[in-house]
Amino acid sequence: MSENQYPENYIFISNHDFTEVLQNNKTGHKGLFALNNFKNGEILLKFDSSKIVDRPNYLTVQISDTQHIHLFPEFLQYINHSCNPNVLFNTDTMVLECVKEIFVGDELSFFYPATEWNMAQPFTCFCQQKNCIGQIAGALNAPKEILSRYKLTAFIKNKLAEREA
Repeated sequence: MSENQYPENYIFISNHDFTEVLQNNKTGHKGLFALNNFKNGEILLKFDSSKIVDRPNYLTVQISDTQHIHLFPEFLQYINHSCNPNVLFNTDTMVLECVKEIFVGDELSFFYPATEWNMAQPFTCFCQQKNCIGQIAGALNAPKEILSRYKLTAFIKNKLAEREA
């Protein structure tokens, strides 16, 4: 993306093949932005873990009750939450999957409760989407009718089935 195509108030931090990390120079907030278009269902890349920990933190993605991974490649940590996500960390296949059409310049985002059961650091969402659910604390705390709108990992689907039983 050329400098004049960056979203307002954003500056370039780093390039990673099909994405760039940009930083909002007013808030310091960093995000991962698309350099290519992607169609729903397309695989953006395979990912792995650089480390597995037994407790969640703000940089991990949950893969089981006792396993939370730090993402590799590391630049994936800049994919932020949105209540209108365009990607999913599919932890069954270890691929970053497009769940909504992505265009050059779009910020990549995922729905945190799609991978997180009970988050270490819940927060109030300010994504400003019309379907914003407000408090983000993980799937454990989200109503079933809200979660049914999203593509979820098998781990989260299993936890929801356990909760229903």
